[in-house]
Amino acid sequence: MSQSVTRILGLSGEYRPTSKSGMLVLHALEYAKSKGAEIIFWDCAEKPLPFVGEDGCWDNQNVKEFQQTASECDAFIVCSPEYHGTMSGVMKNTFDWLYDKHIGGKPFGLMSTLGGMQNSNTLNHMRIMLRWLHAWPVPEQLAVGHVKEAFDEDGELTEQDTVNRMHRLVDSVMVASAMLSSNKV
Repeated sequence: MSQSVTRILGLSGEYRPTSKSGMLVLHALEYAKSKGAEIIFWDCAEKPLPFVGEDGCWDNQNVKEFQQTASECDAFIVCSPEYHGTMSGVMKNTFDWLYDKHIGGKPFGLMSTLGGMQNSNTLNHMRIMLRWLHAWPVPEQLAVGHVKEAFDEDGELTEQDTVNRMHRLVDSVMVASAMLSSNKV
């Protein structure tokens, strides 16, 4: 019996992949790739998703492609900046296009970035929302406080503990994906 490759979709709650949340997702995806995963990053700057309810939004080609991509993935790694105690509007709108039929029964690794002290508000809000969608946020999570100091001038994480925690989160997502996919009928 051959083992299938885990397909992981990365989502950032900011429009630029060069934002701190985008950079954190890309680091996590690169680590997943080094562990054998197929990785995909949805770039909201390149393929923006309209606000739910906008005129013509239900026929938007980016929305259709995004939902199809999510349906074809086995797992997700997401990161949102924390704005006013919760996830960004970009992150929430991205999640608003996903339904149980796209992500139900699939694991999520949750990360957040904050300008100040780290906390779990955004992570908790994403976890609650994902439970409504019947997804499986893994127990490991990562909040990176004082995010302006978290990366060096080359875009690398400055603290080894942050790197280690991110690796444990990705490992957990990949293990959960294998376990959940082996239980599918």
